Amino acid sequence: MAEGLTGADLTRRQWVFAFALVTSLFFTWGFAYGLLDVLNAHFQTIFGIGKTQSTLLQLAYFGAYLVYAPIASIFMEKYGYKKGIHMGLTLYSLGAIFFWPSAVFRSYGGFVGCTFVIGCGLSCLEVAANSYISVLGSPKYAAARLNFSQGFQGVASFAGPMIASKWFFQGKNATSLDTVQWVYLAVAGLGLVLNILFYFCKLPEITQDALAQEMHDVGMTNDDESFWKQYRCLFGWVAQTAYVGAQVAVASLAVNFLAEQNVGIDKPFASQLFSYCQITFTVGRFVGVVLLNWVDPALLLSIYAVACCAFSLGVAYGPGVSGVGCLFALFFFESICYPVIFTLATKNLGRHTKRGSGLIVMGVGGGAWFPPAAGHIADTNTTAHSYIVPFAGYVAMTIYAVGLTIDQTRKGGFRFRTIDEIEQKRAQMEQRRVGGSDSDLDKKGSQEYVESVPV
Repeated sequence: MAEGLTGADLTRRQWVFAFALVTSLFFTWGFAYGLLDVLNAHFQTIFGIGKTQSTLLQLAYFGAYLVYAPIASIFMEKYGYKKGIHMGLTLYSLGAIFFWPSAVFRSYGGFVGCTFVIGCGLSCLEVAANSYISVLGSPKYAAARLNFSQGFQGVASFAGPMIASKWFFQGKNATSLDTVQWVYLAVAGLGLVLNILFYFCKLPEITQDALAQEMHDVGMTNDDESFWKQYRCLFGWVAQTAYVGAQVAVASLAVNFLAEQNVGIDKPFASQLFSYCQITFTVGRFVGVVLLNWVDPALLLSIYAVACCAFSLGVAYGPGVSGVGCLFALFFFESICYPVIFTLATKNLGRHTKRGSGLIVMGVGGGAWFPPAAGHIADTNTTAHSYIVPFAGYVAMTIYAVGLTIDQTRKGGFRFRTIDEIEQKRAQMEQRRVGGSDSDLDKKGSQEYVESVPV
């Protein structure tokens, strides 16, 4: 018998407490990410740098995921989810508090370095929180659960730009860093409070051994093979890298795109519209929660991925208001992509769950190299045409989603509804057992009848 717990072993009270506590982390990194995109445009004004150079913030933030997510997964394999969360929150607070001296000395390099430390902390939190929510209950609803939790990341993501549009670009703050240092001091305080809260709270530890045993009990032994043969996870990393790169490229230049559409939008209003884009993204994520309770995740991801491809082309080549409308539609259809890729890629990994989670979070590193490519096109051509870069990322995601849908259809027939594969196999085993018992009884009864008939 494997030691530890699975999500199914928790009482309702334990489940609600653990779910709420870990979901609070999503708000934490959503706020940091939301501020990042607006700081990108703000620093262009403060430091007199171009669009390509301003994307160094994205390079530092998302490059940290590429470097630190594997370290975080190894750490959590040995010490568990809770200690991983403590490590992530500590790095997050340290990076945020050093924004203060960077602002005092007006050091763009200092901001980039602090952003890297924050990214390391958040990559650790993402490995822990995304993985924990995914395994906290039935695999059938894993995508819906993670979309719901990540919906609060979306709430924080639009709160960040709204704060920025009010404080960073208004009056004397348009050329000042004073408000930046105060905001990040508050961010550091939030990280410290959460760290203390997690220290005093008991978080049930869901173990890989227990997850593996749950699979083995129904005859699913795919985790017996090495991690490097878990192809759903490996290709999921490629898809996540491409998607996150595309998402970050879209967001990092959104303010510039809106201001350059020649429809009467200035920088402060563009920042406000960007907040509305993030609201659209968040609404889309909660809509996705409802849909994923019924629709197969791979199928729904395929539909959304195709829509992302179409609307990114609309942003790149649609003039004026039509391009703005396509940008809003693109944010809506991006909404479910990250959590659904994560749950599809880490589903039924058993003893490889934490390592697989680290690999998929490492895919967030795609955000480090897509924005510079898009920024270069924006500097040399137009910001609108730079959206051809995210289009390439959406194509890769589409191939993964459609490929999974075809693979599922080939193995078990086309399915529109989402299912719990472990529960389905458990029911099939029970049916065979009952059927076998009935068959044995029939054979025994027939034998007794033959023996009772006189010859």
